[in-house]
Amino acid sequence: MSQTLPPLNALRAFESAARLESFSAAANELFVTHGAISKQIRQLEDWLGVKLFERKGGRVKLTDTGWRYLVQVQDGLDIIANATAQLRKPSRQRRLTINSTPTLAMHWLLPRLSRFQHDYPDVELRLMTSDRDIGRLDAPFDVAIRRGPGDWPGHVSKPFLDEWELPLCSPRLLERMPLRDVADLARHTLLLADTRPSAWQRWLALAGMADLKPAATQQFDHFYLALQAAMDGLGVTLGPLPMMQAEIEAGRLVAPLPLPVVPVRGYCWIAARGAMNDPAVAAFCQWLEDSAAAMVPAQDAG
Repeated sequence: MSQTLPPLNALRAFESAARLESFSAAANELFVTHGAISKQIRQLEDWLGVKLFERKGGRVKLTDTGWRYLVQVQDGLDIIANATAQLRKPSRQRRLTINSTPTLAMHWLLPRLSRFQHDYPDVELRLMTSDRDIGRLDAPFDVAIRRGPGDWPGHVSKPFLDEWELPLCSPRLLERMPLRDVADLARHTLLLADTRPSAWQRWLALAGMADLKPAATQQFDHFYLALQAAMDGLGVTLGPLPMMQAEIEAGRLVAPLPLPVVPVRGYCWIAARGAMNDPAVAAFCQWLEDSAAAMVPAQDAG
């Protein structure tokens, strides 16, 4: 077996450089010099007899062969990492790292995690949030949650939560300024988010009011800030359902305009192909699906 394996240090250097698309970044990650990474990559290419990177000036880019090899190498390294983590854990408890988008984590995932912990007391959950593509994350994860479906080489994924958008605002705001139809939005402040730049344009166009001019707009760099501003009565945001159903049931938000219902990209769970052999990973992915399926269906807007 050992005679058929390439140099393992070179494999590690290749995976890091390919994932980060930079020899310098790989050197920083692995605490070695740029020259050491370059030497390891050249050694691996010589051993394989194929070219993995195209070198142009100071930049590197994976070849098609390199991309195919990266997917297979990551699968193998994931299997080794998971097996090692299981062997080294000091007790029965298994730590599971979840990387989710911030809004979903705050308003959908966190309120439900206690149910998973109740059913799986031997699994310790570590929740991290990010909007970055999973291929550019700085820290490893067991399960990621992103909008999809998407192209995630070396991973398996499955949609589990559909989403649609409607205007949302505070009940206190409606007491001051009613919102009975779409035209009434011209009297309101619309809350915008950099992470959903065209959401209001899309919704107003489908409502037949593409040229509507609101009284004012307020811009936020992230959507969860726009949601909080809506709950604080600062204006009207275009919010996601059923994610915000709990806020509506608690009376912190209302959805005064039932139409049009605008479907948007839903959420998928994503895990490395080799990680699906881990019972904790498989259990969490199934729990996500079951939790979404158990939500009360939205009433027919018609």
